[in-house]
Amino acid sequence: MNGFLNTKKGLLLAVFPVILASCTIREKQNVLPDNTGWKQPSHFPAPAYTFGSNVYSQQGFELGKRLFFDPMLSANNTISCASCHKQNSAFADAGIAISPGINGGKTLRHSPAIFNMAWNTSFMWDGGVNHIEVMPLAPLTNPAEMGETIGNIIKKLNADGEYLYLFRQVFGRDTIDDQQMFRALAQYMSGLVSANAKYDRYITGKEPFTAEEEKGLQLFRNNCASCHKEPLFTDYSFQNNGLDDVFTDIGRYRVSQDASDMGKFKVPTLRNVTVSFPFMHDGRIQTLPGVIAHYSDGIVYSPTLAPELQKNGTPGLHFSDEEKTNLLKFLQTLTDDEFLNNPALGK
Repeated sequence: MNGFLNTKKGLLLAVFPVILASCTIREKQNVLPDNTGWKQPSHFPAPAYTFGSNVYSQQGFELGKRLFFDPMLSANNTISCASCHKQNSAFADAGIAISPGINGGKTLRHSPAIFNMAWNTSFMWDGGVNHIEVMPLAPLTNPAEMGETIGNIIKKLNADGEYLYLFRQVFGRDTIDDQQMFRALAQYMSGLVSANAKYDRYITGKEPFTAEEEKGLQLFRNNCASCHKEPLFTDYSFQNNGLDDVFTDIGRYRVSQDASDMGKFKVPTLRNVTVSFPFMHDGRIQTLPGVIAHYSDGIVYSPTLAPELQKNGTPGLHFSDEEKTNLLKFLQTLTDDEFLNNPALGK
């Protein structure tokens, strides 16, 4: 290993228990590379990650994809990144609240969906990682997930003639180091762009909404959009959304040690929310109607509860049955079937 984690310019890591690594200084990245094939959807804002010296290419994307699907990156060669992040569930782990790792280990929290990652300003439910190029460090080295060391992974890759050839094609070097591995994975994850749901076609004037969907959109904008900001459907902030055991998992406080962050978690995107169940950081809610019911009448007050989730001093948004139906209809317009079924993105 060539010491990427110690030498990458402008990148410092602070290690936290279980969910580790936080980059405190970000490399300057202001302009997307030209003619690389990476396309920003016209109705999306500028991304947070713009590749810098990690020049995006189709070969780099394909190399990152190969790594993402390769169980060789785990300690016992049984678990890949894709084991817990499946394309047909928007690269989440549909139906599983807490995903299994090596040797019977369990993830601390529900495996989040992976797409539109170039717009993320932080990663993991508590924001313990703030740079996409080191985001995989946490699951790769977590003993309950993939349980491997970076040094061992690099040894495995350098012992594989095909990987040596592929890395040479992308990075032009004769040996593989950790920087190349992380950058290849960043190219793949950044290439997982979901921007063609019915909502996107509505916003760009290509397809109308039904009356129920229109009502649901307005209801969403009036009650939910302050945190789930269009068009990415998250503002990447950390919020306490009123779960009953808010201090069992202390959330963002684990990273910040700021009492005002107790029980707060990263606001997840609602894109493809119909396929990325179960919901919440611990996967406690199985269905979208269950999520809507929680925000309507199931919110529990605690000192750090998001103020947007209280009306007239009372926790909850208190939707009528008709409003719940319309809101569900709108959320269903966020499913991007093209993304979920695109063979170029999967193994």
